[in-house]
Amino acid sequence: MVLALLERHSRPELPDLSKPAIIARMIPPSDPDSINPAAESSSYIPADRDTEFLQREELRPIRIGLELLKPELIQHEEGVRSTIVVFGSARLQESNAAKHALHVAEEDAARAPNDSTHQQKVAIARRQLALSKYYDVAREFSRLVSSTCQIDGRCDYVIVTGGGPGIMEAANRGAADVGAKSIGLNITLPHEQYPNPYITPKLNFQFRYFAIRKMHFLIRAKALVAFPGGFGTLDELFETLTLLQTGKTENVMVVLVGRDFWERLINWQWLVENGLIAQQDLQLFHYAETAQEAWDLISRHNGVPSS
Repeated sequence: MVLALLERHSRPELPDLSKPAIIARMIPPSDPDSINPAAESSSYIPADRDTEFLQREELRPIRIGLELLKPELIQHEEGVRSTIVVFGSARLQESNAAKHALHVAEEDAARAPNDSTHQQKVAIARRQLALSKYYDVAREFSRLVSSTCQIDGRCDYVIVTGGGPGIMEAANRGAADVGAKSIGLNITLPHEQYPNPYITPKLNFQFRYFAIRKMHFLIRAKALVAFPGGFGTLDELFETLTLLQTGKTENVMVVLVGRDFWERLINWQWLVENGLIAQQDLQLFHYAETAQEAWDLISRHNGVPSS
């Protein structure tokens, strides 16, 4: 028996001649330039290398798992231990760009003084200029947090954004200002979208599924800082508030930057008065006006020296 086992393990493994592809490879074609149909078939591509196969509807669970695992492994390898999520409008520009946009809108309106559409564009451009101050606040906040927490090789409270322009760009830019790491979680959309250039390249991710992207925003989050924004910002904000309200996540400090904006946008007290949320739910978030105020709230909540 021992000799039989030794003989079996020492023999080279013979190919399974019942498989047509194996036979096709073993028998060379008579014409050296001819194509071997068996080897050229898409079914012959190993499953993990077959991108067309991986896009099949039945493979969605596999894709979801991979999309969850890849950023998780890379962040672990890069030493990211905790994060601060920064949300805000992709449309908000820094002040010089906002001033230029207003100037262009005013010139267009002057050429067509009776066109109400141009007048509306001027009004929006003026409000955008007023909101452009938050680009600077987001950049300063990220600079402050990153220079405080990413020292001696540590990667705590790493700034993570949606990876796009506007407020997201400002936050990634602030980390880059001080040579710190920051993360971008971009998403594939029907229209073209590119990551901003300030994200740490090794921490720049692209997602197919919003749900998995949202999970990655909060997996390591110690805080969520929301600047003025639109549907995307509101979606992420209310998702986090709901998770906190229901106890599905804990110890995430939510800071809303720009109290006047948020209180004009959302009548929180009206929700309480109609019995739609509890009075104590208003304690799930806090307001700040400056970068230092936002960081002081977060650092006190988590017991971190603010400077």
